[in-house]
Amino acid sequence: MRAPIGDFDNARPAPDCLDQLTEPVAAAVRSWQGEVPADQLLYVDTDPEIADTAAFVEHHGADLLDHSANCVVVAGKRGGESTLAACLVLSRARVDVNGAVRKQLGARKASFAPMATATGETGMEYGGITPIGLPADWTLLVDAAVVDTEWVLIGSGRRRGKLIVPGKTFASLPGTTIIDGLGIPAV
Repeated sequence: MRAPIGDFDNARPAPDCLDQLTEPVAAAVRSWQGEVPADQLLYVDTDPEIADTAAFVEHHGADLLDHSANCVVVAGKRGGESTLAACLVLSRARVDVNGAVRKQLGARKASFAPMATATGETGMEYGGITPIGLPADWTLLVDAAVVDTEWVLIGSGRRRGKLIVPGKTFASLPGTTIIDGLGIPAV
């Protein structure tokens, strides 16, 4: 089937591609109970060498810059305690770590989590971290612009492959808080 966005001729329902996903993502798809049916979560195979946004958009269509989102892991610290959370913003934006994230987590300081922490805690590959399949006790902060986007391209848990899902999917993921202004214009 043709994907609803981007230049992908072979989109398949994610439940039919569980072997292409990391275990946490596959488990989330297997047990899916979201408002959006699991067969609307689409998997597209992609080259891991062009997984970063700029190269990916150049190869698969400039319109994807407005229809793709990045998921990053952040650490909020307060009084010696550290809390991990994930943030999802459109690719044309950057996460407001020192403003919206710090405030939402009630942290004195917030920063991007080290790569080893992000991959170790999620069970996903760096550059492919996705909000689907995150640890159950994590907070997921989602910019309202992502939810308002009809179809959104996100990671699949691996650098190879992407998921294309309706934006409204993110509003019903466990631990989600939707925030206006989580994503701020990239400079």
